[in-house]
Amino acid sequence: MPRLSIERHRDRVTLRLDAPDRRNALDLDTMAALVGELRAADADEDVRAIVLTGTDPAFCAGLDLEEVAAGRLDLTEVAARDADPWEVLQSLSTPTIAAVNGAAVTGGLELVLCCDLTVASEQARFADTHARVGIHPSGGLTVLLPRYVGLRQALGMSLTGRFVDAAEAAQLGLVNAVVPHDQLAAATEQVVEAIAGTDPVVTGELLATYRLLSGVPREEALAVERERGRGLIVDPEAVQARRQAVIERGRTLSRGGDTSGS
Repeated sequence: MPRLSIERHRDRVTLRLDAPDRRNALDLDTMAALVGELRAADADEDVRAIVLTGTDPAFCAGLDLEEVAAGRLDLTEVAARDADPWEVLQSLSTPTIAAVNGAAVTGGLELVLCCDLTVASEQARFADTHARVGIHPSGGLTVLLPRYVGLRQALGMSLTGRFVDAAEAAQLGLVNAVVPHDQLAAATEQVVEAIAGTDPVVTGELLATYRLLSGVPREEALAVERERGRGLIVDPEAVQARRQAVIERGRTLSRGGDTSGS
């Protein structure tokens, strides 16, 4: 059963990752459903913006590591099932907005990076824990994160796994705006309304032009990362052991412990 809810409005579609007990982690069914809904919304001429968010308390913890550790989620199956939401987000002509309500970690951070705009709650946090978990990025992180925050800051996040709070994320250029948690939906709606007032044809072309002119050819760079990420053999037992360490570290951070990533 996909962990995804869909809210359709006149000029927007909101896709909500909906497994709060698993911090909205992604299994294969959810990724496939998300891909389908993204394409359907993009094909609807009445939809001017697609909003991606999560059910509190998290935005998205990335891949469901329990599924990976159990062998039920093999990264090679993502391509085989056409279930890569990160790749699809990069191909849409409809503007996408990440409404980040909580922690966006690893694959969840990549979802944020693949969206065109980001509005963050004050409760949002961002981290790349690929190296801690033992899975190579394949959702665009090594290409997109340095383009937003600079290479030094990107390496700092990836090599240590440190968490960046909403205020620092705004300072780094990772998000467009930070708002009180209870105003996240209203602030996102204001962005949607602003987009809805633009010319839809020009907006789509503008997105394509930005992507085309942003440094190294985007598709080439993303394809290289996907090839390397999917080609690295994942040890399920090692993932399970590292998953437990990540969970315990998250509990420590929630209690106000060290956030240096060491």
